[in-house]
Amino acid sequence: MKITLIGTAYPFRGGLASFNERLMEEFSKEGNSTEINTFTLQYPAIFFPGKTQYANSDNNSKIQIYRNINSINPFNWLKVGKKLKCSKPDIIIIKYWMSFFAPCFGTIARIAKKNNKTKIIVILDNVIPHEPRFFDKVFTKYFVRGADAFIAMSNKVLNDLKTFDNKKPKILTPHPLFDNFGEKIEKQQAVNFLHNQYESIPTEKQMIRLLFFGLIRAYKGLDLLIEALARKDLQTFPLHLVVAGEFYEDSKPYFEKVKKLGLEQRITFINKFIDDIYVKNYFCSSDLLVLPYKDATQSGVTQIAYHFDLPMIVTDVGGLAEIVPDGVSGYVCKKANKDCLADTILKYCTEKPDFTHTLACEKSKYSWNIMTKKIKELYYNIETNKKNCN
Repeated sequence: MKITLIGTAYPFRGGLASFNERLMEEFSKEGNSTEINTFTLQYPAIFFPGKTQYANSDNNSKIQIYRNINSINPFNWLKVGKKLKCSKPDIIIIKYWMSFFAPCFGTIARIAKKNNKTKIIVILDNVIPHEPRFFDKVFTKYFVRGADAFIAMSNKVLNDLKTFDNKKPKILTPHPLFDNFGEKIEKQQAVNFLHNQYESIPTEKQMIRLLFFGLIRAYKGLDLLIEALARKDLQTFPLHLVVAGEFYEDSKPYFEKVKKLGLEQRITFINKFIDDIYVKNYFCSSDLLVLPYKDATQSGVTQIAYHFDLPMIVTDVGGLAEIVPDGVSGYVCKKANKDCLADTILKYCTEKPDFTHTLACEKSKYSWNIMTKKIKELYYNIETNKKNCN
């Protein structure tokens, strides 16, 4: 099959780019013809909260990547749509995560599928965003109408989609493993590497090491985790938290909270985007990944943890409990508040459970060929659905 993806890819950085490139590599490995059409302009600088949108590393992807999409130029959308209409891919995959891109993606999709051959299949990160904007509903409705079928990676997203569509084929399949960050390394080797970079990270072997990983936004609940670590019954344990990720909001309240609670020696902030080649050091040095989210759909960070066999604590929001079953891959914190988080961390510290076997069994559900199989399954269902509607 000829398969094209529209969305983030190199030279842009982050989980979206990693997902898109890894997915297309899997399709290519299965013998399909593949390419990615990515952005010349993704976010205007005024709308981007981080330091840079671009990767620091070289392009290691084997997929052909074309930079030809301007997210805010309607004339460009017409041009790209016509190009894809003429090239006649069997499938165009769009990874949808934010309504800002709905006019761009929706217009390109409508033009491309006028060749009566190409089918538009959307992989949904979100339908209703974590941080709402006044145009979300109108833009998302426009985008959804231009698609032929949908993949959701959590039940929450699948249910949210019903607000906009109840007729087109749709399927649930989980986020695959992020297995593109290298192989697992020995724990002390990873600890020593990080200590050499950041002296505040302790090297003592008895240390219980927690990890918060990823871009920092209010809905991710880092403030709750900081407050949880201040509880007195956790002070007797040799706990250390590494917060590895760039702030996409004001960092001052977090640092002030840490100082006020006297946690300066127990928390290390690494306020920057973590390049792909260093990701393994953060996961392999840790005993537990903590996702104290106040709101969620699914998380790609859990799929990095699975790759490196790292157990997790997640809050019971969105689809996180679907991905991290309680007592199997770690713990589910039933409430997104500081006391429940503290109780769950305390349980881990006192019980010292070994999740090695159950983690290994669970991660087998998240292979990339399951995702490619589901996409092809949807492709063949589109025609069947059209005939039934007619």
